[in-house]
Amino acid sequence: MSALLRRTKKKPADRVVTLVGKPGCHLCDDARLVVREVCAETGASWVEKDITQDEALYREYWEQIPVVLVDDEQHTFWRVDPGRLRKALGA
Repeated sequence: MSALLRRTKKKPADRVVTLVGKPGCHLCDDARLVVREVCAETGASWVEKDITQDEALYREYWEQIPVVLVDDEQHTFWRVDPGRLRKALGA
């Protein structure tokens, strides 16, 4: 059977959520609370990256922050819906 057909669904604990933002951003503060809560509930891990410290992230996302990535793929930007994030994590 092909690898594509054998794809297994990742468990939430195997997922990584990345919050891309910057200091002093109130939307980033709101997003951080949602990401922290959903990851604590689901067992997913999360990291935060500062666009002011990474030129590539700045070029890609400066107009969209906060940006949430799930397993390095863009999930959302500006506002984070907890239910949608849970669903994306497979919870």
